[in-house]
Amino acid sequence: MFKGVYTALITPFKGGRIDYASLEKIIEMQIKGGVDGVLPMGTTGESPTLSHDEHKEFIRKVVKQVDKRITVIAGTGSNSTEEAIDLSRSAADGGVDAIMLVNPYYNKPPQRGLVEHFASVAHSVSLPVILYNIPGRTGINFQPESICELLDKAENVVAIKEASGNLVQMMNIIELCGDRLTLLSGDDNLLLPVLAIGGKGVISVLANLLPGDMKRVVTDFEKGEFEESKKLFYRLLPLCRAMFYETNPIPVKAAMELMGYCSSEMRLPLVSLSEENRNRLRQVMTEYGLSL
Repeated sequence: MFKGVYTALITPFKGGRIDYASLEKIIEMQIKGGVDGVLPMGTTGESPTLSHDEHKEFIRKVVKQVDKRITVIAGTGSNSTEEAIDLSRSAADGGVDAIMLVNPYYNKPPQRGLVEHFASVAHSVSLPVILYNIPGRTGINFQPESICELLDKAENVVAIKEASGNLVQMMNIIELCGDRLTLLSGDDNLLLPVLAIGGKGVISVLANLLPGDMKRVVTDFEKGEFEESKKLFYRLLPLCRAMFYETNPIPVKAAMELMGYCSSEMRLPLVSLSEENRNRLRQVMTEYGLSL
């Protein structure tokens, strides 16, 4: 069900408030670019700095703007199970197609706690659930064996955004879970190898800038046009790296500003891209052929 390219949307701000006019332009650009879906309120959307009211309203606005033209996956994870349930139910009521749940951060629960947490949230909604394993952000790694245990407890867990950076672990997930779980890359710079081991796509930061090109990497691979897919992937790779010159989403918001889509404004504790890295980013974007 979940394959292809899903854009982890930025949250544009203007004067400290969410800039919904810019969001509408960004969503239309994404749909025109051919992505399979968008994901509001993920890491790239700065969800930790939004109030619950803003979080819920943003998701409703995205659903309304998309109007069923592509898939909407709402980020509704939390390190509080009750909070994640509340956000997930609100997103379900708002009309999203699926939810994504990040590992509970800071608490560092044991594996059995992760299983019970995800199962409890999954049971609270009837939507498909995508897991989000990103140990570098959360301090905890959801192990392949535990993921399989969860699948036995919650049938609506159908996919995982894997951002551990560990291809061996990803292969173990595919080996153990088989067709019960779709694996999506959580790192743009690992998209091609993830496709090669059996992954089905990516939840992407770079697709904010280049939805069509990211989609083409996956489409060419699916059609068996491996050389074309590889060539485009390696052309995109410098931009993939540029998106992490500083903490995501600082660089991607600077890039979106350079392309005229929105302000690069962040909410503290994140700050705007340094001038040195902005110059590096501008150079990489220019070399790719982007109009600034």
